[in-house]
Amino acid sequence: MRTARIRRRTAETDITLSLTIEGTGKSDIATGCGFLDHMLTLFARHGRFDLAVTCQGDTHIDDHHTVEDIAICLGDAFAEALGDKRGITRYASTLLPMDEALILTAVDISGRGMLCCELDIPTEKVGAFDTQLTEEFLLALTRRADITLHVRQLAGKNSHHIIEGLFKSLSRTLSAAAAMDSRAAGEIPSTKGVL
Repeated sequence: MRTARIRRRTAETDITLSLTIEGTGKSDIATGCGFLDHMLTLFARHGRFDLAVTCQGDTHIDDHHTVEDIAICLGDAFAEALGDKRGITRYASTLLPMDEALILTAVDISGRGMLCCELDIPTEKVGAFDTQLTEEFLLALTRRADITLHVRQLAGKNSHHIIEGLFKSLSRTLSAAAAMDSRAAGEIPSTKGVL
């Protein structure tokens, strides 16, 4: 089973995160940011990852450091759990409807961190959550997981639905890309022989 446990302590956050790729979708999330808790719970459930996250962050300032550092830890956990990426599917995409929102995510577990993101979130806040932090989360995740991620919002007017659709789509896409490919057991999915 591919698992990882990450501990990150800085002057801004103290985070413990554990991830099991071949999970059942169970989660135990306490980040200090209610909307992020909701998104990570959905992420675990729809990707069938087991995910536990605790964070003590400087949320008296704002949620930026908490959101970014949790994404760093999640990216580190994926990179560690995937190891040399031998036998993985590598590529996947998901087109996911969330009410009026329609979100496309495509992932290459490439060993190269890159984000190409086209979101048009109409409000600055969802509850207390700063919607600008959505892209900050994705940037930190892609850099630390060493994945290429494309995100396209094809429709959507409700900020909550857009972000929720993104997290659900991303989790399903990462799950599919990380899945073992029985046709390529033991192989690195690259002509270079390394990812």
